[in-house]
Amino acid sequence: MVYRHAIGATSYLFGDLRELLAKATPPRSGDRLAGVAAETAEQMIAARMALANVPLKQFLNEAVIPYEDDEVTRLIIDSHAAQAFAPISSLTVGGFRDWLLSDAATSESLAKVSRGITPEMAAGVSKLMRNQDLILVASKCAVTTAFRNTIGLKGRMSVRLQPNHPFDDTQGITASILDGILLGSGDACIGINPASDDPAVIGELLRLLDSIITRLQVPTQGCVLTHVTTTLGLIGQGAPVDLVFQSIAGTEAANRSFGVDLALLRAAREAGLSLRRGTVGDNVMYFETGQGSALSANAHHNLDQQTCEARAYAVARAFDPLLVNSVVGFIGPEYLYDGKEIIRAGLEDHFCGKLLGLPLGVDVCYTNHAEADQDDMDNLLTLLAAAGVTFIMGVPGADDVMLNYQSTSFHDALYIRDLFGLKRAPEFDDWLVRSGLADGDFRLASNAGLLPEFASRLIA
Repeated sequence: MVYRHAIGATSYLFGDLRELLAKATPPRSGDRLAGVAAETAEQMIAARMALANVPLKQFLNEAVIPYEDDEVTRLIIDSHAAQAFAPISSLTVGGFRDWLLSDAATSESLAKVSRGITPEMAAGVSKLMRNQDLILVASKCAVTTAFRNTIGLKGRMSVRLQPNHPFDDTQGITASILDGILLGSGDACIGINPASDDPAVIGELLRLLDSIITRLQVPTQGCVLTHVTTTLGLIGQGAPVDLVFQSIAGTEAANRSFGVDLALLRAAREAGLSLRRGTVGDNVMYFETGQGSALSANAHHNLDQQTCEARAYAVARAFDPLLVNSVVGFIGPEYLYDGKEIIRAGLEDHFCGKLLGLPLGVDVCYTNHAEADQDDMDNLLTLLAAAGVTFIMGVPGADDVMLNYQSTSFHDALYIRDLFGLKRAPEFDDWLVRSGLADGDFRLASNAGLLPEFASRLIA
């Protein structure tokens, strides 16, 4: 179907929904690299005006990647919940934006329609929204998951404690974990990105996490972010796996470049569930995504990178994950050039993920060759906290010495908790109080004297 909008004497034509979505996207380097971005600001505005008039039903009739060519498209169409879609089925994309910003879009009503919203609908409406719109709507979306604690409750923000080490040294990793726990981080999970893909090393790291969590009786979950096939093999060997991790993308071809498909992810979830290691819930999957991943694999089908990213959330949604996070600035300036583009992308990702019913966190980050700095990350972190972000990263000093990128620190989490009065997962907060690491108001106590005690319990 051809879409059109005239500005003055100039009539702009867009050959299909895929092109319309791409031309309506706010500027970013990845879309320019792919050759799908609007050529002028006027063309971008014309695309947005045309997009605003598209009925939401059109997204069910016109696939941006053909149904027969892509299993993610088949997943989106086959799993669409018509009953959940019914309350918004008469709306256009512009009308959907108005409804989302209205008082009628409460936490309860948003939850009821979430399974009726396709990723392309979410991406489309986000392109019509200012940053403040993305923040306001996301703040109304309530998504709760659980494993050994409860993630995503209102008034709370969790932190993934990320104790990476360039040599997977267990003492170095343990020191970083101790640092993070003493500063109140780790309720989302303690998640290690391993430097090695050797199953023996991964197994050792899994046993390290299990030992620390067990010895300290921390109500949290561990995860080693290795490939899902490695995790499956270790589950078969009896390794103590809490969460099953995998990077995912929004097209079948991009997921194939990661070495996964939907059938493999289903098998991984079943294996994780079979271990029955959760105590308060059974959300066993952890997914990471990022704008530009499909383009970097030449697997984007001429889609803009933000629409591809939203489609990754349909993959995640199918497996009821505990955690999903967009590693928003990690891939580099070829995809998100500067702080402004990273901030916009982070807000878009969070909005789309929450709207689709996911426990969306964001790795607020950038690489050192991007035109961004820690002030930009402070801005994005603060905006995401206002938007109700589910979790962020806690990296020692905000500088990941293994992955070589800049993220957020344990101290950044303390800043944002103080600013917005945010608590941690309730089970984790209660544990901090019982352990003497926090007072009765869940504020961290002076913990210097606790360091020897905790260190001795870890190395005993």
